Amino acid sequence: MLKDKIKSLIAKGTEGKDNKKKIENMVVFIIILIITIIVINVIWNGDKKETKDDVSDDSKKLASVSENTVENTSNVEEDDMEKDLENILSKINGVGEVKVLITYSQTSQIIPIYNEETSQKDTEEKDTNGGERKTVEKDVKKDIIYKEENGEKVPITQSVVSPKIQGAIITAKGASNAEVKTNIIEAVEAVTRASDT
Repeated sequence: MLKDKIKSLIAKGTEGKDNKKKIENMVVFIIILIITIIVINVIWNGDKKETKDDVSDDSKKLASVSENTVENTSNVEEDDMEKDLENILSKINGVGEVKVLITYSQTSQIIPIYNEETSQKDTEEKDTNGGERKTVEKDVKKDIIYKEENGEKVPITQSVVSPKIQGAIITAKGASNAEVKTNIIEAVEAVTRASDT
């Protein structure tokens, strides 16, 4: 359509100055239109980047807080479980000094509470040839909910998933006796099975 108008204006070159002025005005209009589209595009993408940066900053903060909390919590839990197991096993009849090492296949996970907003935009377009195009845009915004604790923003946790026990190594004096050995194995199985559920 635009091409046809330009061609018709050029073809009517006999009118001279009027057509030349129209062509110049059209070229200026097209240049202004292109600049406007570029500026709008830059502004639009800048807003999206800022939003993504804000969300990724929150995610990074949560990951950092979660990692520190998980490391501290899981180390304490691991040490506590090993010491508790050592104390219990040492009280079994015939068992002397006991040392326990527990290995884990995964660490603890903290699952925060999110404030989630969802919006959906449906668009239907029809072209001149009778073709149809339907577009569905879904926008999901998740924000972590924080609470103030000792002057710091701390995420509110929905749940904490405990670490999964992979295995345990037990050394105990008196384990050469078959009955004592069976009692140790049953006690360790009971503790490790209970923590996996």
